[in-house]
Amino acid sequence: MKQTLISAAPRIKAGVRGTLTAHRAADQIPAVIYGQDKKPMTIVVDYKAMCAIIRNDPNAIITMKSENGEDTVIIKAIQRHPLTDKYTHFDFQRISLKEKIKVKVAVKLVGECYGAKVQGGLVEHTMRVLNVSCLPTEIPHEIELDITDLHMNHSLRIKDIKAGKAELLDSPEQIVVSVTAPKEEKVEEPVAGAAAEGAQPEVIAKGKKEEGEEGAAKDGAKPAAGAKPAAGAAGKADEKKPAPKK
Repeated sequence: MKQTLISAAPRIKAGVRGTLTAHRAADQIPAVIYGQDKKPMTIVVDYKAMCAIIRNDPNAIITMKSENGEDTVIIKAIQRHPLTDKYTHFDFQRISLKEKIKVKVAVKLVGECYGAKVQGGLVEHTMRVLNVSCLPTEIPHEIELDITDLHMNHSLRIKDIKAGKAELLDSPEQIVVSVTAPKEEKVEEPVAGAAAEGAQPEVIAKGKKEEGEEGAAKDGAKPAAGAKPAAGAAGKADEKKPAPKK
């Protein structure tokens, strides 16, 4: 694997307010180098040079040249601005070309999927990055996965992938890509008569009670014309009449 040479300058007054702003204004990005039982170094590197490296190969082996000499490193972590998405900080890890390291490698789908083209299925790319272990010089640029013969309701798992000399670290049964049938949206049909009933709002009768009902509700109210008096009322009326003379 080809190694990329990049220069690093020491980061002066690290942690002082305003220093980072000055570095970024000069197209320099802050970074740190650590590992291999050496003292960590706070540095700044050229922003445009780092963008070119990441665009070509995020797992590139970098020869970092500084005032302390040269270090063989890889990019271990990247920080981005939450709004602009620009790079704001890099972590570089020192490595040995003779020792295996763990890195993440992108998955690239190739071929025209039979399950999608002929059978009308949908390709679901579940895992886009795989964890691998290998020597730095054997890191694949990307892992190609041929999906030409992938049919409907079938999938490819980690155990189906060949990654050259790199060892795949993810679970063998994890699905990387699959072809599924498109989901049909169910439209519920309205029940006959329900729409008509639902269209009419419920009417609640409000207002004054009828006169007869109101009068009957009150104590001592006069009965309606022609109505017979109650039994109790008739008895009281008879008591008041004088008895006939003999």
